[in-house]
Amino acid sequence: MGKAIFRADHVGSLLRPEAIKNARKEYYDSNNIELEKLTEVEDKEITKLITLQESLGLRAVTDGEQRRSFWHYDFMGELVGMEMEERDPNQGVQFAGVKLRPIFPTISGKIDFPENHPHLEHFKFVAKNTQVTPKISIPGPSCCHFRTALEDIHPPEYQDVELLTADIAKTYKKAVKAFYDVGCRYLQMDDIFFAYLCDPKHRATAVEKGQDPDYLVSRYAWMMNEAIKDRPDDMTIAMHMCRGNFRSTHAAEGAYDSVADAVFNQTGVDVFFMEYDTDRAGGLEPLSLMSKGNQRVLPGFITTKVGKLEDNDWLKRQFDMASKYIDIDQLGIAPQCGFASTEEGNSITFDDQSRKLELVVKTAEAIWGGVDK
Repeated sequence: MGKAIFRADHVGSLLRPEAIKNARKEYYDSNNIELEKLTEVEDKEITKLITLQESLGLRAVTDGEQRRSFWHYDFMGELVGMEMEERDPNQGVQFAGVKLRPIFPTISGKIDFPENHPHLEHFKFVAKNTQVTPKISIPGPSCCHFRTALEDIHPPEYQDVELLTADIAKTYKKAVKAFYDVGCRYLQMDDIFFAYLCDPKHRATAVEKGQDPDYLVSRYAWMMNEAIKDRPDDMTIAMHMCRGNFRSTHAAEGAYDSVADAVFNQTGVDVFFMEYDTDRAGGLEPLSLMSKGNQRVLPGFITTKVGKLEDNDWLKRQFDMASKYIDIDQLGIAPQCGFASTEEGNSITFDDQSRKLELVVKTAEAIWGGVDK
């Protein structure tokens, strides 16, 4: 059986319908409803979103991350040995003009993947309710390291970065197998910190912490490869990279040049979702570093940060330029990021979201004659 690799795809997160926002608020803020009621609302709205994705012509669908508050912390907080701590609001991670909610990962013990991780059930629900390929997106291995401050890594043995990252890789290897065992054949890992390490400011911050940014890039690529290298042949692994996405703002900038070789040629990933909607991502030249073969890049020329729809002719010109650096057969299209990396969502409407996803499909049909391989 072949891998699930499509010309038209999307990163995974979708805007939260009001019904879900209200139910989550009632459950988490005021405890006015039971968990069963929240789950019932989520199930109903996720089913609608699956139908929407199918109706637009997408061949891979997700739950839109509707059961999560963050794209990454909900997954990480359910790992053995990791906890999420809420702190002073002024400590939130800084984006362009706005701070993220002050939730901070901490490593309190040996990291491991539990057999009952909730995201396994999240995937199974999508699989039961779609006629196309079910996909789930989770944070990549680097998130557990990059997003955890050194002072929040408590086990003394984890002061050894080689040991810590090796245990993270083992944890993700178990996760990959666990998802496969419940039927997942298309797993996406959002490893955005490769893109952060293209930014001179983030690289300088790493140096200030006593870390070599080039070593981190190499080690993060090793972690991903270690986690996925033994997957069965019919399992697709995708990676998404961006420079931050919180309420239509960003947190990093810089071209892919310094990380492209490691990303393309050392991770073992099948499909790459790459942010390319603004000059912050640099030029298309790094695409030339991908080896010829079956890997695919989905440049994100279509933004999720604003509602204005991209012009069809402009998109075709972007792909004409991209094909100067990589064979057109190794390209596809997806938006540059999700529409709601956190439950707050981006500053766009539900109609904007649908029109953007429809544009993805129509562009694939115009350039390659369809959304399938």
